[in-house]
Amino acid sequence: MELDIYSKSGKPTGQKAKLSASIFGIEPNDHAIYQAVVTHMANRRQGTSKTKTYGEVAGSGKKLWKQKHTGRARVGAVRSPLWKGGGTIFGPQPRDYSRKLPKQMKELARKSALSHKAKDAAIRIVEDFTFDKPTTKEMVAVMKALDLSGKKILLLVPKVDLNVYKSGRNVPSLHVIEAAKASTYEILDSQILLIQKSAIEALENTFHKE
Repeated sequence: MELDIYSKSGKPTGQKAKLSASIFGIEPNDHAIYQAVVTHMANRRQGTSKTKTYGEVAGSGKKLWKQKHTGRARVGAVRSPLWKGGGTIFGPQPRDYSRKLPKQMKELARKSALSHKAKDAAIRIVEDFTFDKPTTKEMVAVMKALDLSGKKILLLVPKVDLNVYKSGRNVPSLHVIEAAKASTYEILDSQILLIQKSAIEALENTFHKE
């Protein structure tokens, strides 16, 4: 698969980028994508919700009045779950929601996500660019020149570039990330996958070579 390479001014450079068919041209496996997305979302959960049980709330454990012959309902301690300020029955407790995905399934999910983008013609290749200093204005101008204004974009760069990252972080519809670190969820969560030319090799190198 070959795609035109655009300059940051939005014009075709006349060059073409070759994308590996084994990564961008496979039959997408939606089940692998589902597992990767569920795992990603689960790993983002903190799992810190906590309520106090009968044994943890403050208060005496002494029985408030005798069991019979008072004309009142029987009751235990003030820490009873039936009373205001008492312990909580079956309330949430801290837990680990994290999950692990087999490496092969993780790779299959990412390849499937990339192939979906390729089939939907949602991949654009742009020549490598940077800025002399962080400038949101120039980043917005680049997106406008590429006719991507108003679309949710994932920009893949070959390596850390603070000027590009800081220029894009104030643009709500743009997310800048190193190509090697892009997850299945982040790829699917974008409308357009914008890849810098050098980031193609960096992205393809993250997959197992058969």
